[in-house]
Amino acid sequence: MNAPAAPEPRASEPRAEDRPARLTVGVVGAGRVGPALAASLRLAGHRPVAVSAVSDASRRRAAELLPDVPVVEPARVLALADLVLLTVPDDALPGLVEGLADTGAVRSGQLLVHTSGRYGARVLDPARRAGALPLALHPAMTFTGTAVDVQRLAGCSFGVTAPEELRLAAEALVIEMGGEPEWIAEEARPLYHAALALGANHLVTLVAQSMELLHKAGVAAPDRMLGPLLGAALDNALRSGDAALTGPVARGDAGTVAAHVAELRKHAPGTVAGYLAMARTTADRALAHGLLKPELAEDLLGVLAETASGAAHPAGPADGPQGDDR
Repeated sequence: MNAPAAPEPRASEPRAEDRPARLTVGVVGAGRVGPALAASLRLAGHRPVAVSAVSDASRRRAAELLPDVPVVEPARVLALADLVLLTVPDDALPGLVEGLADTGAVRSGQLLVHTSGRYGARVLDPARRAGALPLALHPAMTFTGTAVDVQRLAGCSFGVTAPEELRLAAEALVIEMGGEPEWIAEEARPLYHAALALGANHLVTLVAQSMELLHKAGVAAPDRMLGPLLGAALDNALRSGDAALTGPVARGDAGTVAAHVAELRKHAPGTVAGYLAMARTTADRALAHGLLKPELAEDLLGVLAETASGAAHPAGPADGPQGDDR
């Protein structure tokens, strides 16, 4: 009887010759990201062997996601691991790399991976000169510091930057963690990171402010009200871009916008500057894409300019079109 044919590898999986060998894994900085990535690598067959953690919170994360993995000093992590994840805040990364290289902690042939969105592989140059293999693998995901993060890595895009000779290894590691590699040029890393921060970090601020305002307006469950609305808005935006714009600014309802600002000044003055900035940006994009009529844009931009300076503007039906095209 003939043996069954070996299954063909999926297109998203690296070829056997491109997969990294089973590696010992260390984590320097047990914030929200490092333990989750190490736990994901363990599911792929790699072996976490050491983690550095300082605060009580980081130690708890390490214990939850990497049980039985010893907590040691950063230099000891590098001594034990073939693959080291440097998962520290962006501003701390250059100093950490220089310190590890200067003290001789970096070993030749060691894979050194950082997860900063801001930096590419060049920030690892001090370690590279010591013989390390530098990789920048940034998961485009928000992390909670719990086991749910490991599941969220499935299908998550990673911004990948590495020397050309390490590109296959970098992409293979991302795929083993369940992610999708997206190659980012070294010089494009700051712009790439700014784009993600603009979309994700500021979204959290906007949603939190919206929930607070709904609560003040008497809504018992702001999260339940916003969930379907924001989900639909996000889906529409990802599908259609600026064509998904709607609401009073895109319609040119100057009177409604003026009324919004008046209420925000009264109940939540700290939100006014953000509202005005986003309204102006929305008006510019709606106008550029033909969604906002030029004759209505002038009145709307006038209201935004007046309210930004604190001048009063009467809100009334004459200030904008009637109806709602949502």
